[in-house]
Amino acid sequence: MQWLMKFRVVGTIHKSRHSVQPALQHLHYRFSSATRAQQWSGHDTPVEFNFARDVMDYWTQMEKDGKRASSPALWWVNSKGDEVKWTYTELTDLSCRVANVFSQTCGLQQGDRLAVILPRVPEWWLVTVGCMRTGIIFIPGTTQMTAKDILYRLQKSQAKGIVTTETLAPHVDSVASECPSLKHKLLVSDHHRDGWRDLRSLIKLASPKHSCIKSKTVDPMAIVFTSGTTGSPKMAKHNHGLALRSSMTSSRKLLQLKPSDTIWCLSDPGWILATIGALVEPWTAGATLFIHHLPQFDPKVIVETCFKYPITQFLGAPAIYRTILQQKFTSLRFPALEHCSTGGEALLPEEQDKWQKETGMVIHEIYGQSETGILCATLRGMKIKPGSMGKAILPFDIQIIDEKGNILPPNTEGNIGVRIKPTRPLGIFMCYEDDPEETAQVECGDFYNTGDRATIDEEGYFWFLGRSDDLINTSGYRIGPAEVENALAEHPAVAESAVVSSPDPIRREVVKAFIVLTPEFQSHDQDQLTKELQQHVKTVTAPYKYPRKVEFVPELPKTITGKIKRSDLRKKEYGKM
Repeated sequence: MQWLMKFRVVGTIHKSRHSVQPALQHLHYRFSSATRAQQWSGHDTPVEFNFARDVMDYWTQMEKDGKRASSPALWWVNSKGDEVKWTYTELTDLSCRVANVFSQTCGLQQGDRLAVILPRVPEWWLVTVGCMRTGIIFIPGTTQMTAKDILYRLQKSQAKGIVTTETLAPHVDSVASECPSLKHKLLVSDHHRDGWRDLRSLIKLASPKHSCIKSKTVDPMAIVFTSGTTGSPKMAKHNHGLALRSSMTSSRKLLQLKPSDTIWCLSDPGWILATIGALVEPWTAGATLFIHHLPQFDPKVIVETCFKYPITQFLGAPAIYRTILQQKFTSLRFPALEHCSTGGEALLPEEQDKWQKETGMVIHEIYGQSETGILCATLRGMKIKPGSMGKAILPFDIQIIDEKGNILPPNTEGNIGVRIKPTRPLGIFMCYEDDPEETAQVECGDFYNTGDRATIDEEGYFWFLGRSDDLINTSGYRIGPAEVENALAEHPAVAESAVVSSPDPIRREVVKAFIVLTPEFQSHDQDQLTKELQQHVKTVTAPYKYPRKVEFVPELPKTITGKIKRSDLRKKEYGKM
């Protein structure tokens, strides 16, 4: 990591003056009021857009003109005391070098695909922006993948190159012979490995002179593999509109970031939330992105970091807040922190309440998918309804629909649908790549059917119930797993739970809960604890929702992105595994 800390800009940014677009100023003006945003339509979408050119280079020019303080664009630290601070000017220089590594050294071209499987290291941001500059389609992936996961993604995507670490390089080598498209292997490491090119050395040697491609807004930018909670992961292909949409709407209304803000997004680089919350959102606003390497989530390190650094905004999964609240900290009153957001799974109402009591701040929920980016949120200044995902954000028209695409009235259970006709909204995925049947299957009338079940109330707030496959129909009652899991979470014995349907000779199916116990309850009598938990759910929710079956397990099956695979538990119950 020493080369990163010592590396400074050694050349000028060679671009014509007109290449630094005034697009960002223009977008901020157009969406500075709710009225303008509501009047926006897809017809106003610019033909050309590239985040690297229209946003990153914009802030670089602002720094050069003395119109932005030279505070870091990226501020990276680790537990060893290493620290990297890059301004926008330095980021532009380095990402141009990476772009030249891809195009000149490797011979990759616009439209080629590059798998990017890196932890939270500075190179992830350089590689991602470098891909944008060249038009190479980047495919983010989590470092938790096995050799089998990597093989699936490389074969499915036909990626021509991969960037990863020495930890995962052996996995890649073990499957490379089965991936004929894979031509380039780039390593982020301090050590040499045969058959791999050292990315850091190549960056040092590369020229900072690079002309960003003139990408169209509709040109493909990224392929994000879905979580695979209900089957094999699919390739959701996104165009540059994903970054443009954040530039135009959500960063203005969702987080309300300012250049003086420092935001810490703890999303895994393999998730779409990292592309949005740890790249597009902060750098659209000209803010500082803070990153801690954090190989494993450690609540003590997270809390210490929030006290030590001037972090003003925090974005992380509910599990992060949950683990912090389970510890005994003297204080959670952070000196600089003023806004907290969460996404990826449902936030429990009791967690919202406890966080507010401990920190004095509320948590703003965000909902989205690999196919859509952020769809719903509780915006800053909006009334928070604990347990709700908030309201639809622009430019999406989101409704609760039935199986035929008809809009359902408030407080009626249905599917979350995103209107895609007559105009497909900016930022929604283009298609499931190489899978037209799956793409057609999720189109429901004028809507994209997310496959998530929810209700909407009279004020436009959405209430998540679960994946359509996860709903349990018992004796005529339809029960969402989330509401039972929420009730269980209130009991001190429950560290984690997953609720699925289980076959029953009389009711056809009943509610079953798989429960991971907290350490202090692991020695308790399980029969007695089962009765206590069942009674607890009856008291907290309607009596018919209680789990008639309970199984205590050491852990729950999860996807590589950390989401519970209820489908695996359900298959086990029905004897399919």
